[in-house]
Amino acid sequence: MTDVQQEEQAALPSFSEQMAEQLGGVRGLVESSIPVFVFVVVNMVWHLRPALVASVATALAMAVYRLVRRESVRHAVNGLFGILIGVAFAWKTGNAKDFYLPGILISLAYAVAMIVSVLVRRPLVGWFWSVIAGGGTTRWRDEPRLLRTFGWLTVLWASVWLAKVAIQAGLYLANQVTALAVARLALTYPPYILLAAITVFAVRRATREQSAAD
Repeated sequence: MTDVQQEEQAALPSFSEQMAEQLGGVRGLVESSIPVFVFVVVNMVWHLRPALVASVATALAMAVYRLVRRESVRHAVNGLFGILIGVAFAWKTGNAKDFYLPGILISLAYAVAMIVSVLVRRPLVGWFWSVIAGGGTTRWRDEPRLLRTFGWLTVLWASVWLAKVAIQAGLYLANQVTALAVARLALTYPPYILLAAITVFAVRRATREQSAAD
């Protein structure tokens, strides 16, 4: 391999770095969830079709705002895509509760994936941290304190997701649509904000300890 080829290869971003760019960090994750939040609220006080219209309008308004500022619209599209999956389920069965079924199944998949990642010593919270806040770096895998920290943090996140699945699945099976919508809202932002705060605190402390040890 020539020096030029080596330089070009070194200049190429890693997969994690590309994912960091695609997700857009914390802002991108928040923006992609806003249309879903609008759908849940409107569907609680109205019906499926107005909720769909409101959520689509929200996603389009976000896209227009992004376009005016000459920014990417991918996150607004992601939010719209998430809504359409739930709506497709609900329309196919004719039952509004089925809008929440994909979210329940996805949450269960996340929890299982997190548990498996800890067992193979590749905790997913570490990867998510590198994508969202670390610019795609994976150096934490070679730092024992950070690896242990991301391990127990991943178990904590998985436990919360399993609790979320258990609560929503129980309400789903009991046909409690309104309670299911309330649970969707209550179990989305508050637990994640708390988990994010715990994660930031723990990772910063582990990073300081790792730096001191080095």
